[in-house]
Amino acid sequence: MTVHNRKTRPRGFAPWNPRTETLALLAQVQGVLVEYEAYLPLTIRQTFYRLVGVAGYDKTERAYSRLCETMNRARRAGIIPFHSIRDDGGTRYSAGGWESPAAWLRAMAGSAEHFTMDRQEGQPVRLWLLCEAAGMAPMLARAAREYGVPVLSSGGFDSLTAKHDLARELAEAMQGGQRAEVLHIGDHDPSGVHLFTALAEDVSAMVRGIGGGVDLGFTRLAVTPEQISALGLPTAPPKPTDNRAFEGETVQAEAIPPDVLSLMAREAIAARQDAETRADLLGREAEGRAELVAKLGVAHD
Repeated sequence: MTVHNRKTRPRGFAPWNPRTETLALLAQVQGVLVEYEAYLPLTIRQTFYRLVGVAGYDKTERAYSRLCETMNRARRAGIIPFHSIRDDGGTRYSAGGWESPAAWLRAMAGSAEHFTMDRQEGQPVRLWLLCEAAGMAPMLARAAREYGVPVLSSGGFDSLTAKHDLARELAEAMQGGQRAEVLHIGDHDPSGVHLFTALAEDVSAMVRGIGGGVDLGFTRLAVTPEQISALGLPTAPPKPTDNRAFEGETVQAEAIPPDVLSLMAREAIAARQDAETRADLLGREAEGRAELVAKLGVAHD
């Protein structure tokens, strides 16, 4: 059956001639992307909050929806690069493969130049960093990578499997003689606060059941009421349909500027690591890297 006179959203790459007011909005978006180039890709929600904070953009769901549609058209038209914005989609599983043994050797030689050890080895506490919004995980992973701290999206921790997997990792660290601490970044709203509390209680109970001990901590890294005031973060009242206990205004974690949030994560991790232990491990890591490069360097030929 053929349907006539039906207006649909663009498909594929689509030329676009935005109106003057939309061009002005896109110029502001591009300004945000340039300012935070080192933290790309950003989520549209992060971009939205930067526009609210620096450009006076309306802080309403209608304005956010408008921005989402504008970004959709701009990316399809080549005005905004696809790699600058992150919006989570499906999961991909790939078998992979190599074109030849020589290609594999070249890849191994290249990997040797980036060899790292477990950078939490020997530290008094082993850390995990959880963020509620999956879209922020890559940005936070870049901040935590140099310390060897894994970053997980806690938005998916309604999954019993995900909770159990984390509990096993925590228990293993504690059985090996380290304390364990989970740093959490989430929204300051009834859902975010409830998620953090439920996660801490459920995973802690699983760790005890596994036999991991009780030397376990869960720390709310952001968003806290103190940060809302100190950073002047935009707020909104709680949804009237949410009856969970909560006081004050709500704030989403993506309202914190990317550079501030990344620095917050790095400082929290560094403050919990012993500097001498870290320096010793980095020295051994450099020696190991040089040894591997020497052994596999022939693969570059």
